[in-house]
Amino acid sequence: MELKKIHRIYFIGIGGIGMSAIARFFNEKGAAVSGYDRTSTLLTQQLEAEGIRIHYSEDLEQIDRAADLVVYTPAIPASQKELVFYRENGYEVVKRSDVLQEITRELFAITVAGTHGKTTVSTMIAQLLRHSGYGCNAFLGGISSNYGKNFWSSEKAVAVIEADEYDRSFLKLSPDIAVLTAMDPDHLDIYGTEQAVEEAFIEYSGNIKPNGTLLARHGLPRGAELKGDHQITYSLQNDAADIYATNIRMENGGYEFDVVRQDWIIDNVKLHLGGMHNVENAVAAIGVAHLLGISNEKIRAAVGDFKGIRRRFDYLVKNDRIVYIDDYAHHPEELRALITGAKTLFRGKKCTVIFQPHLFTRTRDFAEGFAETLSLADEVILLPIYPARELPIEGVTSEMIAEKIKGPEVTIMDRNAVPDWIRSHRPELLITAGAGDIDLLREPLTEILN
Repeated sequence: MELKKIHRIYFIGIGGIGMSAIARFFNEKGAAVSGYDRTSTLLTQQLEAEGIRIHYSEDLEQIDRAADLVVYTPAIPASQKELVFYRENGYEVVKRSDVLQEITRELFAITVAGTHGKTTVSTMIAQLLRHSGYGCNAFLGGISSNYGKNFWSSEKAVAVIEADEYDRSFLKLSPDIAVLTAMDPDHLDIYGTEQAVEEAFIEYSGNIKPNGTLLARHGLPRGAELKGDHQITYSLQNDAADIYATNIRMENGGYEFDVVRQDWIIDNVKLHLGGMHNVENAVAAIGVAHLLGISNEKIRAAVGDFKGIRRRFDYLVKNDRIVYIDDYAHHPEELRALITGAKTLFRGKKCTVIFQPHLFTRTRDFAEGFAETLSLADEVILLPIYPARELPIEGVTSEMIAEKIKGPEVTIMDRNAVPDWIRSHRPELLITAGAGDIDLLREPLTEILN
């Protein structure tokens, strides 16, 4: 597969956040792009508006029979009619990760991996490179609030790529700069054990190109086993790391801080985004920008202009009376960072968390962790588990989490009942969290609270 030789490309599952970024990449390079997805969404409608042809039923009459390359997502079943046709008729059929692999070979690649934080860090890096005029092709796992997109292109032969550990696809990438944010256990349905998850991240660091750089969060488990010809650590404010933040001040739901390395300092960086974990994410992004030679002034301006990512500590309502934050958090550690960040910024407000567990296996594996974290809230509403790709597991329900929560009042509620509950209760500090369809509550709850 040579990128420049691809003139027609077809995507099966084009509406996924990662698939759509690659579709946009080829579309902007002038290739004929088309594809299938199961349902029409805001994202697929945007792709269509950009000139990409999409259909929503498995239909061999509508596929591109002249495609040079067919890309599919692992979420698509092997029995999908179009996928079967292309495979049985000699087309080159690859996964999304195979395309990203080729992009990392052909471009200077900055990849961001980790069980959490990778979407925010990769979007921050891409924002820094775009805003400063350095330039990059950005392949993101979320929608940048600055640009309303998960992809942008550049003439510069540089790519910023979010490296997804699900199904081990990130192990195909060969970065010039690799960022590693976290190695907490997740996707145990794929990896089986915590040790196997850690070993995959160690292998990821071993794929860095010769003379490349690993920028890893300080204190990672088995950090001494990580690889890379040049290794740098970063931290929120631990001065044992190579790069860290200091003099952190809270300011109007965001932060002002200095970033320090042994031989340089960037002072008075302003981040208009909640959560101390996002200060740490900014330290990682600033570390990459500094490696690329971007000036302090340009770094400061780019961070100050960063408007965040849809569903990452996303302020939907913020006034003296009510604060409403929506977040994609679907792992206990992500949820902990979200709740503690919000409660620290808005002390004195009663914190109500509406959480939708994502996947039966994740709920089973981390029920105690979710319960311990949700116990930090003042009131908890649990929605039924969002199954995504999974079939139900007997005995695994939201009640597993509810019965372990200590302290807050807990209610299990259907998603459709939430708006009426909000109307009658009017929470002071509201958080909605989860990776399923809980995002469908964003608009109705914002309308009610405003």
